[in-house]
Amino acid sequence: MKKLKVYLTTVLSLMLVLSGCSSKKDVLDPDHPVQISLWHYYNGAQQESFNDLIREFNDTVGKEKGIIVKASGQGNVNDLENNVLDSINGEAGVAEIPNIFAAYADTAYTVDRLGYAVDLTKYFTKKELEEYISSYIEEGEFSNDGSLKIFPIAKSTEIFMLNKTDWDKFSKATGTSLDELKTIEGVTKVSQKYYEWSDSLTEEKNDGKAFFGRDALANYFIIGFRQNGVQIFEMKDGIVTLNYDKEIVKKLWDNYYVPYIKGYFASSGRFRSDDIKTGNIIAFVGSSSGATFFPKEVILNDNESYKIEMSAFVAPQFENGEAFAVQQGAGMVVTKSDEAKETACAEFLKWFTKLDQNVKFSVDSGYLPVTKAANDKDVIKEKITTTTETEQIIDKAIDTIHQSTLYTTKAFENGTKARNVLEYSLSDKASEDRKSVLADMKNGKSYEEAVSQFDNDKNFEAWYNETYAQLKELVK
Repeated sequence: MKKLKVYLTTVLSLMLVLSGCSSKKDVLDPDHPVQISLWHYYNGAQQESFNDLIREFNDTVGKEKGIIVKASGQGNVNDLENNVLDSINGEAGVAEIPNIFAAYADTAYTVDRLGYAVDLTKYFTKKELEEYISSYIEEGEFSNDGSLKIFPIAKSTEIFMLNKTDWDKFSKATGTSLDELKTIEGVTKVSQKYYEWSDSLTEEKNDGKAFFGRDALANYFIIGFRQNGVQIFEMKDGIVTLNYDKEIVKKLWDNYYVPYIKGYFASSGRFRSDDIKTGNIIAFVGSSSGATFFPKEVILNDNESYKIEMSAFVAPQFENGEAFAVQQGAGMVVTKSDEAKETACAEFLKWFTKLDQNVKFSVDSGYLPVTKAANDKDVIKEKITTTTETEQIIDKAIDTIHQSTLYTTKAFENGTKARNVLEYSLSDKASEDRKSVLADMKNGKSYEEAVSQFDNDKNFEAWYNETYAQLKELVK
């Protein structure tokens, strides 16, 4: 009798398990496919590769399981963010809320606060999540409740890119070596040397060329602080604290603002790759995912142009600083709908981040794959059939991952606005003050006189206090 009871209990338990599995499986039906909408911000080669992979999914796994993914580009990151929030808020003329959308942490945080972000731990086992680089997963766990609201599909970091063709001329003439570019302070010194060397090539005084530029000043602040032992926005128990250390800010000022107003650094185009193309600079730090846009030639004017080669390196860090590098790249947020669509979204994300698909997207786009197994140089190089530049970019980005601790700030209310202060406060001031320096020189002031009115402690203190007040208003 006891054996019979045990047998019946076992059978009943098995039936319940199988019933549960069957129920889960029946959520998706290949005879009645579910369509999910996906919004992204990719463009150019990135968008082409992304669309190719979506077509492959729809024709294979999607067809087998009953899932159709329909992707739509929404412009740039800001356009995408605005469209998502407008859709959630029911603005007239905006499409329905997408089932998946690409997002950075601050946007995902806002959408989660509005109650629309799905906790993806329901659809991924612990073992499955352990396959991904831990810091990528941690970025999506901003709720401090064990939930996962952003899923990584492709990431990037920053690398140093150089117009090797023009560098070789400068290096040969001055004896400057690539080793001098390993630190941020070294880049500042080399930039001065390049300005003075290029100035010496003409009869006109103080018309030297800029050497260097930066694409993202917010990253310069956030990672610059981290390399110097401080988190500018420190999150603990859901509360954010602003640590705007003046000594660190002065170091950042001395290695961006000062060389900028002196003409050693520059930024004229929308991105620094644009400045490379016009010959405005010959080196910059920018996203590894944007490195695919590095130009093949310099176009001086309608009649003058020449071919250039690119060299890529790990981004320079502050002297004696801690080894931190920026972690960036939007993840995917799944919005609340029904079980079938949410399951379909999770199935697509799992497929897209499998080794073959994720490495293919990485090679095509300049992004980095997100699993531990895929972040292997040998694995990636097997898939590279394009240019040596692509290989360099991915090679140095992976070196960065292995040599440094990747870091990004935690999401918090007003996080995007605070980041915008870091992005524009110093860069806008440097740009405007450089224009004033040039205007004053044109009106008869010496180079030294024109620069000295800005390169002083009083000017730094005024800007520091103003910026600190702006940040403190946002971080309460």
